[in-house]
Amino acid sequence: MALVDWIIVAVYAVTTLGLGWHFGRQQKSTKEYFIGSGRMNPTLIGVSLFATLLSTITYLALPGETIGKGPVYLANFIVYPLVFLVLAYIVLPVYMRQKKVTSAYELLEKQLGVSIRLLGVVMFLMLRLVWMSLLIFMTAKAIAVMTGVDEKWVPLIVVITGVFAVTYTSLGGLRAVVITDLLQTILLYGGALLVIGTVTWKMGGLGWFPTEWQGDIWESQPIISADPSTRITLVGTLLSVFLWMVCTAAGDQVSVQRYMATENATTARKAMTIWLIVGCIVGVTLGLVGFALLGYFQANPELLPSDITLKDNADKIFPFFIAEHLPPVVTGLVVSGLFAAAMSSVDSGVNSITAVTMTDFLERFGHKPETDDQHVRFARVMAVVIGVIVVGLSSVIGLIPGNFMAVTNKTVNLLVVPISLLFFFALFVPFSNTKGVWLGAIASITTAVLIGYCGQIFGQIPGEGGTLIDPISFQWISPAALLVGIGVGLAACKIFAINSKHNDH
Repeated sequence: MALVDWIIVAVYAVTTLGLGWHFGRQQKSTKEYFIGSGRMNPTLIGVSLFATLLSTITYLALPGETIGKGPVYLANFIVYPLVFLVLAYIVLPVYMRQKKVTSAYELLEKQLGVSIRLLGVVMFLMLRLVWMSLLIFMTAKAIAVMTGVDEKWVPLIVVITGVFAVTYTSLGGLRAVVITDLLQTILLYGGALLVIGTVTWKMGGLGWFPTEWQGDIWESQPIISADPSTRITLVGTLLSVFLWMVCTAAGDQVSVQRYMATENATTARKAMTIWLIVGCIVGVTLGLVGFALLGYFQANPELLPSDITLKDNADKIFPFFIAEHLPPVVTGLVVSGLFAAAMSSVDSGVNSITAVTMTDFLERFGHKPETDDQHVRFARVMAVVIGVIVVGLSSVIGLIPGNFMAVTNKTVNLLVVPISLLFFFALFVPFSNTKGVWLGAIASITTAVLIGYCGQIFGQIPGEGGTLIDPISFQWISPAALLVGIGVGLAACKIFAINSKHNDH
């Protein structure tokens, strides 16, 4: 990176801190701090939801997946219209009829009691803490490659990224998060376009676009397979992405907090529309980034270092290209985009975790600060503490095997379905009860863990090219966890409901 690139990154970082300070001066209550008083612009909310759920993980993983594994994962955008119909016309109306809440998990207590509320909170905290740790770690590794520093400096990069994100989040609350998310979305999308433009210019046209299956690099990715160990299938991709999006939107504080920041179901629906449209545009663009880099290095194989191959090190290709093949200024903008992708997820995670901790633990059990100023001050301290925990956790994330896509599914996606099941039973099942939902949640979590770590638990099996693979692909974590959780939960709830009636008589 040239001096001008460092200046661009520094200007971006200082700008986010300035925004946090600016909005922080306007914070007078925790309602303003956590949900922006419930009347925020749906377009900004939709972009913020996209930026939050995209993160560095997808920003790096989608090009890497397209380069080294194949394009089938891009088919996930086919399910977006169905995602919209389910969320906008089934999920949102039910949620927005509820009383405006700071924490999504307040909605669970009315039907299922405090123990289910706390179960949801604990699972959410585990999911988001691991998720933020993972994305900061991945960002740090990518920035180390792009800046040409040794990987021993990754922990320092982790600390710097965490400090900036936590500082402006703790200062400015949700308004600062949403406004900076808009800035970050523009940067990360612009970065992707600049990479495609640079490759097109270097190659004198669109010759990088693949016109046939790259059999020497890409894995077999059938429409459907009877072999559960097949890593990626079209049906598995569509099913897993659909469930992840619906379950995240229905059960994750990061998502529900944003609905509650809008005025009503209509504006929340607009926000969701913006989220899906922006997600589709940026996702397809990142897939094209993968195609562009694949074509460029196939045409110029001598430009790859000896320790990086298109098939085995695909996740490193994007950051390597940024470091070595982009002109000054463009490099600074793209690195800022990568930095932005990380911070947009950390800021939202920190704000949401702070809201949940304050509402579901402190206030729920009678430890509410006496004044609004004390409340906001305490929320800011909590945000800093959470940031420290995330930075510490990131040091152990590197021990999990697999490429970015697989690691993501084996960590942060394990609890997405079990959390959403709590809301399904609380808001959509009239005969649900605490004991039955506990059993359903335990069954769902157990299923997710057994599939996610089946290779470590039961032993791996030989795959294509003699490589060892898991006996069940990570794509089946969510579908299996959903089916088992609903099946066990409904049966248990019905049995306990019948026994309760019998005892009453």
